[in-house]
Amino acid sequence: MTLVAGIDSSTQSCKVLICDADTGAVVRSGSAPHPDGTEVDPRHWWAALETAVSAAGGLDDAAAVSVGAQQHGMVCLDENGQVVRNALLWNDTRSSTAAVQLTDELGGAHEWAKRIGVVPVAAITATKLRWLTDHEPAQADATAAVCLPHDWLTWRLSGSTDIGDLRTDRSDASGTGYFSSEAGEYDSGLLELAMRGRRPLVPEVLGPRDTAGRTASGAQLGAGAGDNAAAALGLGAAEGDCVLSLGTSGVVSAVGGVAPHDPEGVVAAFADATGRQLPLVCTLNGAPVLAAVARMLGVEFDELDRLALSAPAGAEGLTLVPYFEGERSPNLPEASGALHGANTRNLTSANVARAAVEGLLSSMAYCVEKIAAHGVDVHDVILTGGGARSEAVRRIAPAVLGTTVRVPTPAEYVALGAARQAAWTLSQSDSPPEWTAEGGQTYRADPTPAVLDQYRAAQPLTLGQ
Repeated sequence: MTLVAGIDSSTQSCKVLICDADTGAVVRSGSAPHPDGTEVDPRHWWAALETAVSAAGGLDDAAAVSVGAQQHGMVCLDENGQVVRNALLWNDTRSSTAAVQLTDELGGAHEWAKRIGVVPVAAITATKLRWLTDHEPAQADATAAVCLPHDWLTWRLSGSTDIGDLRTDRSDASGTGYFSSEAGEYDSGLLELAMRGRRPLVPEVLGPRDTAGRTASGAQLGAGAGDNAAAALGLGAAEGDCVLSLGTSGVVSAVGGVAPHDPEGVVAAFADATGRQLPLVCTLNGAPVLAAVARMLGVEFDELDRLALSAPAGAEGLTLVPYFEGERSPNLPEASGALHGANTRNLTSANVARAAVEGLLSSMAYCVEKIAAHGVDVHDVILTGGGARSEAVRRIAPAVLGTTVRVPTPAEYVALGAARQAAWTLSQSDSPPEWTAEGGQTYRADPTPAVLDQYRAAQPLTLGQ
């Protein structure tokens, strides 16, 4: 049996899967936590990786290794390869003002959309580099290379100390704000704009099955991937498949052949891990919406599901707009959550529960519609994340989204996708190995377009328009 390893270095932890290269069956696994915070010394990621690898029985018998990781994190290195400062993570919002500055300096969101398909927000690397340049100029001057979490970990696994050996892939590079997924190349002018004329080295961008080097034990290193692209690869998402992940946030991405240029900045032009495109929309409000409503009703999640499923579609006119933490898709940072259409007849626990589920799913439907409007023929939805554990979400989703919804068996899909890429690097085949996902369920329901109409009508009311 030939073994490969997939590593998922997420915001919260590091997971390692050792898999059969031919079938994808998980042979061993290990994990270790990451520290909390929105800025982290990358050496903590390395320590967690070493712990997780040890828990998984080591990598000595793995023929290939690949890393999937959280996107956008700013890792700055000096000319000797030493970390200049703590990495700013995707969820560090100190760069929000920098995002506005960069958008304006290029001539507006439409110019960014036209040039690279990504409009600056606080999450992306370019805005963090602008913050660094303006607030810590000495650290910016010391930055000889800038890379992403998965780039840095792959480089460390190779044993190199030469920053010229840094490697990345299209999927992760497309989240930096200075790489075009359509052109497949960096836009050095945008990097210089972000750093006010400075131009540090950036990692070489590899193809999806290219080798990034070898580990100390001789295993081949895959190019790696950003977490969303790695998850899509682990799920076996094909062209037209839409991956809807309901975690802390809501993330909708779809495999396609067209790179969007969205002047609204809602749909980001990201790449996938197979050479195609992965248009992506991210919301601020995901599964915590359900937790908040369950807490307000004083019920556990199972009871919230039962209540929601006992109420009729549309909750008798009650509509919840789930912008509890503001929203970024649509871009409404000052908005708040709201319950509309309440009267003495429909204000029941069952209708409130139903409205919460439908409101959250309507927000996701908005994201799916935005992606479809940019040329992606979405014909199937794959539902993942903590929110997918809700029976009400699973059963109501196909009605609100108007399409079949597949819920795969819970698994570490980012690490699994990284392992699949490692196997592809090993085989050098034209396409990744055909790993068959086990289990899962498919849900179908009659569409309920009236629910989406209620949601659309309630959005302006939430903003007081």
